[in-house]
Amino acid sequence: MSKAQHLRGSSRLATEAITGVTNLVEAMHAEITRLPLTAKRERTTGITGLVYRSVRGVTRLVGGGLDLALGALTPLLGQAAPERANATLAALNGVLGDYLEATANPLATPMSLHPLVDGATGPALILLHGLCMNEAQWRRDGADFPASLAALGYQPLGLRYNTGRAIWRNGAELADLLTRVPGSLTLLGHSMGGLVARSAIAQAQAQRKRWPQRLQRLITLGTPHLGAPLERGGQQVQQLLGVSAYSRPLAALAARRSAGIRDLRFGTLLEADEGSTSRIPLPVGVACYAVAATTAKKPSGPPARWLGDGLVPVASALGQHREAARRLAFTDTALFTGLGHLGLQTDAAVLAQLQDWLQQP
Repeated sequence: MSKAQHLRGSSRLATEAITGVTNLVEAMHAEITRLPLTAKRERTTGITGLVYRSVRGVTRLVGGGLDLALGALTPLLGQAAPERANATLAALNGVLGDYLEATANPLATPMSLHPLVDGATGPALILLHGLCMNEAQWRRDGADFPASLAALGYQPLGLRYNTGRAIWRNGAELADLLTRVPGSLTLLGHSMGGLVARSAIAQAQAQRKRWPQRLQRLITLGTPHLGAPLERGGQQVQQLLGVSAYSRPLAALAARRSAGIRDLRFGTLLEADEGSTSRIPLPVGVACYAVAATTAKKPSGPPARWLGDGLVPVASALGQHREAARRLAFTDTALFTGLGHLGLQTDAAVLAQLQDWLQQP
């Protein structure tokens, strides 16, 4: 995507609140120019600050001028580290991805697979990230899940997708995409990624696609199989946006919930089930594993009442519904204490559990 497309696409985001988005863009500008990443800064200074103050003034008078603000970013986009730009687009898609897609905005992230370890061969291991994230964030805080899993003889492929789309839409596209991946398959999904994986399997089976017959394992990390309270408020979304300093300003848009965020409330997998929890069992003949986490260091009482990982309840991550008919029959499950939702992608004990499952026949 060209820089010009970035700017044109961004200009569509403020048709109803140009002043507010101008503030957002300035905050992003401030983050780009803040090296090293230290104290938080939401305003630029000098000539750049004057540009933004002028844009806000013009906006209040004539209701226009966002393009001027975006134009000020042009020389900086080439200076920003690619990982920052990618993290920002991922966060933006999580919050507004359905709108970006509906308006054919070039900022909408197309679905694609990316090799995560150079030279890795073997069975494909598809890593599906969660809301507001991208495939690069399987490596952070000193952890490198792709490299560690490639050492087991797998070929890690990171799925990049627009997490603001409805889960069933991403599932349908993934169901088609996986027809082009040869050999046996393993799907590893973090958070929303686990729901997208299950949606893809269900839709592929309904369409009699062949790749589900090659599916060996399905592993989910902190996936809200039975739904999560995430959709009910914006605070948790802001936590996700805070993963990257470059995406932090986008927390201002968290109150505008995308279709993807709304689907997380119930763990919706199919179009027909929108607004409710899908009653889709785990795939037959596939080894299915689930990991849950609790921020409590010493939980007490029944697991159904344990605190979750800050975003997803333990019972939801493990598919433990009070009605027996709606429980998910995982091959094996694991629970980690004193761990938050994002830590599931970086924790050494979680990685060790994945390695154990992936080495089993």
